[in-house]
Amino acid sequence: MDYHRRSVLGFGAAATLLALPGCSSLPGLSLTEAVKRLLTLSAQNAFAELMQPNGFFDSQVARISVPDSLGGSRVTSIATALLRSKPIQDRLLLQVNRAAEKGAELAAPIVADTIRNMSIADAAAIINGGPRAATSLLQRQLGDTLVDRMLPGIGNGLRLFDNEIINLVLAQATNVDFSSISRDVTAKASTAIYRSIGAQEEAIRANPQATNDPLLMAVLGVGKAF
Repeated sequence: MDYHRRSVLGFGAAATLLALPGCSSLPGLSLTEAVKRLLTLSAQNAFAELMQPNGFFDSQVARISVPDSLGGSRVTSIATALLRSKPIQDRLLLQVNRAAEKGAELAAPIVADTIRNMSIADAAAIINGGPRAATSLLQRQLGDTLVDRMLPGIGNGLRLFDNEIINLVLAQATNVDFSSISRDVTAKASTAIYRSIGAQEEAIRANPQATNDPLLMAVLGVGKAF
């Protein structure tokens, strides 16, 4: 993902806002800034992967599953056999993950804004916490916001089934609630985004030197505690 694309999503501005010059001593607010920098880089890296073509589908961390209702007991017997067939399930799996990409486009600027404006009561506890402590804080502060904001984009993505056979099979199904399906996929996409950000945070904590960021290297360095 290039700088212009990050700027459109809000992360270019976030990185600029959080940028601090390298220094040998840490000012009073540096731990708060370090948490925000850690989250900004983690989210940048996560969204850069997820918003690539098939970003969710190709990810071992973020791939989401097909809703039970698309192949479960709530469809007609004829449609059930077709929906449960491997070719159809493979196409549905790809489609729900493509729909998640549409949701991620809406989620990225919300995450960036939340990081910029978030309140951190005990930054030292986050820095010294578990490998995904900052991501957990982000998830608590966002609550259900991601699900609510991503739902329209994912709903639109799910309506763009690009395979005539899938459209034909779904037309034969009864009691398939597309509103419920959209909500299911959106909730899974939200969880996948947090997993991806958390995985990036864990990687940064394990090797802060790879960021070339003086603040993160100082705060997250081996043996550093506050």
